[in-house]
Amino acid sequence: MTTALVEEDLGLFGPDSVTWRVHIEPVMWVAGFRALLLQSLEPRVMRGTYQNSALFDPAKAWSRFQRTVEFVGTRTFGSTADVERVAARVRKLHATLRGFDPDTGETFRLDEPENLLWVHATEVGSYAHIAQRAGLIDGADADRYLAESVRAARVIGLIDAPASRAEMDAYIERRRPDMRMTDEARRATMNLFAPKGRAPRAVKIAVPTIATLALGTLPRWARRCYGLPGLPTTDLGVTLGLRALRTATGVLPDVPAPPNIERARRLVRGLSA
Repeated sequence: MTTALVEEDLGLFGPDSVTWRVHIEPVMWVAGFRALLLQSLEPRVMRGTYQNSALFDPAKAWSRFQRTVEFVGTRTFGSTADVERVAARVRKLHATLRGFDPDTGETFRLDEPENLLWVHATEVGSYAHIAQRAGLIDGADADRYLAESVRAARVIGLIDAPASRAEMDAYIERRRPDMRMTDEARRATMNLFAPKGRAPRAVKIAVPTIATLALGTLPRWARRCYGLPGLPTTDLGVTLGLRALRTATGVLPDVPAPPNIERARRLVRGLSA
């Protein structure tokens, strides 16, 4: 009986969710980098991360990045118990961390709800955005994905989060005046385009290409923050690039993944067969 119950525990989402269907696709690596680029434009989020994280230490960046990827994988595909375990660890860690804002002279908590919400919204908003532009889902499914993602927001301590494209657009527009390029963001994002440290050689080769494509997927106002023109022709070219990447990765063998992701691939593809 215990074994059966464990096997039935599919965590927050499950194989009939849009979330599982989206997150098993390799093109979503572009969405992850897009989220990092957007998150970096929020001064407090960026400074708090820069001051507390090993992500910007070349000697430690790869292992720190791997832990983030593992957290997202567990949150998405893990059992309910596994999700709560990793989420509790993250909540406990964030509760102890503080950042300093040189603009105001204030010390702030990294787990301030507004900080957590920006990180969450730009992450799931990027996944929905890239999935739709790559042709994985349509607008209705993008809304369903964002509605599902509220469950992920709650496990990190948020009460609520944007649950549709309209709500996400309104939230981003409200926060947009606060966004700008800081010195910390400039130094941090340079690592995305020229990774150093202990990352495998294949990663060092692939990451700059993925990051460059992700940069092109940003909203026009965000591209201007990075010193790039926000031209409509860029949008069209990037969309075509995403669709080509999705097609190319669709004919390649799956990259080996942890058991919970391998299980998700089997279950999702079994439903769509």
